[in-house]
Amino acid sequence: MAEKNNVSRRNFIRNTGITTAGLWIVPRHVLGGKGFIAPSDKLRIASVGVGGKGESDVAMFARSGKADIVFLCDVDDRRAANSVKAFPQAKYYKDWRELFDKESKNFDAVSVSTPDHNHAIITLNAMQLGKHVYVQKPLTHDLFEARTLTQAAKKYKVITQMGNQGSSNDGARQMREWYEAGLIGDVHTVYTWTNRPVWPQGIPWSTEKPPVPKELDWDLWLGTAPYKDYIDKLVPFNWRGWWDYGTGALGDMGCHLVEAPFTVLGLEYASEVQCSVGSVYVDEFKRGYFPESCPPSSHVTLKFPKTGRMKNDIELHWMDGGIQPTRPEELGANDVFGDGGNGAYFIGTKGKMMCGTYNDNPQLLPLSRTAEAHVPVKYKRVPGGANGHYAQWIEACIAGYGNMEVSSPFEKAGPLVEALLMANLAIRGFDVQKTVGGKTSFPARYVKLLWDNNAMKVTNVDDVNQFVKRTYREGWGSLTL
Repeated sequence: MAEKNNVSRRNFIRNTGITTAGLWIVPRHVLGGKGFIAPSDKLRIASVGVGGKGESDVAMFARSGKADIVFLCDVDDRRAANSVKAFPQAKYYKDWRELFDKESKNFDAVSVSTPDHNHAIITLNAMQLGKHVYVQKPLTHDLFEARTLTQAAKKYKVITQMGNQGSSNDGARQMREWYEAGLIGDVHTVYTWTNRPVWPQGIPWSTEKPPVPKELDWDLWLGTAPYKDYIDKLVPFNWRGWWDYGTGALGDMGCHLVEAPFTVLGLEYASEVQCSVGSVYVDEFKRGYFPESCPPSSHVTLKFPKTGRMKNDIELHWMDGGIQPTRPEELGANDVFGDGGNGAYFIGTKGKMMCGTYNDNPQLLPLSRTAEAHVPVKYKRVPGGANGHYAQWIEACIAGYGNMEVSSPFEKAGPLVEALLMANLAIRGFDVQKTVGGKTSFPARYVKLLWDNNAMKVTNVDDVNQFVKRTYREGWGSLTL
């Protein structure tokens, strides 16, 4: 139906949603305004995307004992089957827009665990209904979306949390305490790395056109992305390696690994970026040139100007596809670097420290220093660590806006994701062709990209600015605060 693919009805919701959202057990104005629910109530959650990671998300919300899963929504009945079975009382929808239209009075919060390209449009519509939101990492697909959701969190005053659960682990808090106690001096360089991708990248789009599985609504799955015919193996996982839907290894693992330097050092917005990638562009036959797909590996360097508690500018390196930094001399030959395949490594003027994925296993270098360090606990720990990330958000929602901190609110998650997506600007720049005098050049082979944070644009290579803000497919609206 035409209505199914048209979000213009959001105009009606934007005008009426906040009012209807207030028609709960007790009027909102009695309880303290938009976004506040009675402390005696459980949080009623509508979950959009309930297979894979979404399946484990709803299970963790329910495990907290402080939430009820009242609605489930997924475009793929196969992926949703386990959640539907686990929560038979929850009403099931395929289209999140229909769910929001019909049921906005009947839920308090929304969990979003769809592919990256549909995160922002669902999340903003939920926030405009006055709903608290939990969104899987990465928060958004492009830089404009990240900035918009950061601003929306302040405007709509709802509780927000990105699903980088390691931000609730003790590790980053421990490392921040070490750093602020001066144990490693002034940090100037950070390395982060991952063994991802573990899905195909650097490949051509399939020319085969298999039938769409009957359980999958392909048009709804595409959502904001340009229309393309269905191909095998894209759903449910390999979409991460395609720019129309995913954000590559940076979007998948960067939210876990770069979170540590953001927490420890107070990073905000990067000012410049440069990179090298594993794709090889050979000649006029374009062998190895697959602009629709993320590269098989990359090494990106970001510069963060001094802000807040930083003592100087920070150079942050990101490496994926199995690339790793040189092992520190202080680490024994048989000692594990990070957690082996992934890690974050801080270099300061007086020492070094590292951790694994999710900020796990923080260590000073040499490792013997860790047991010798006695620094008072300064930052409150989250009960349950990464698993407590879910309960923390639920409790904050029940407490009401402004009454309880969470580990990864959009005010923090937004700038983090912007840094990762800015790194992707440099990577994608390799796929921007420009023909001059009959020869093809690649603009991002400039020494670096310079970023104007206020204007949200690259100032020295205009061709890559097309990736700062994408155009949604016709009928899927746009992000408007």
